[in-house]
Amino acid sequence: MKHILVVEDDEDIQGMISYNLQKTGFRVTALGRGNGAATAAARIMPDLVVLDIMLPGADGIEVLKSLRAEPSTSALPVIMLTARSQEADKVVGLELGADDYMVKPFSPRELIARIKAVLRRTAHAPAKDVLRSGELVIDSKKHKVTVGGHEAPLTSTEFKLIEFLSRHPGEVFSRERILDAVFGYSSDVYERTVDTHIKTLRRKLGEAREAVETVRGAGYRFRDHL
Repeated sequence: MKHILVVEDDEDIQGMISYNLQKTGFRVTALGRGNGAATAAARIMPDLVVLDIMLPGADGIEVLKSLRAEPSTSALPVIMLTARSQEADKVVGLELGADDYMVKPFSPRELIARIKAVLRRTAHAPAKDVLRSGELVIDSKKHKVTVGGHEAPLTSTEFKLIEFLSRHPGEVFSRERILDAVFGYSSDVYERTVDTHIKTLRRKLGEAREAVETVRGAGYRFRDHL
């Protein structure tokens, strides 16, 4: 189930968006202020953010800047909501990296269509330095894994293991293949090494431990979505 973060201070609009998204099958988290929105996004790691420009506290442009400045949320898809009088803000938002925009008033049906289009487009984007699934964030550039905003204390080998699996979501890898790709050797004697590292990795991932699935009789795979 895709998770959408809605940042909108107008209670009627927020309620309308949330209701229709949930009715369509999305999971929704809604916020009414710009302050703390970027932090919340980094913590819950939604699949997409619907972000109003006119917000109390930090406005939508400030929130977008914060999202794009943080490695874990730099690639997070964002759809901006603008009023017809905010043409300049819309342009700034797109220049800062917003994926799309909607002009108020809009129909829930059109917003949902735009959300699905952006999710399809970003799902087929080239591999990035930051990979995410739910609250699990894998930053290859910083060689760091976080769960819910907290860093998981992985060893170099454990990081290579989760990074390798995550770059091939849904694909099943045998222990022998993992040994060859991650450890650099392949032998039946050492296949138990993979099981040991997977067990330790899952423990350190905590709430995101289900990201690494065991496929009975075949090996392991990384779940597409948590």
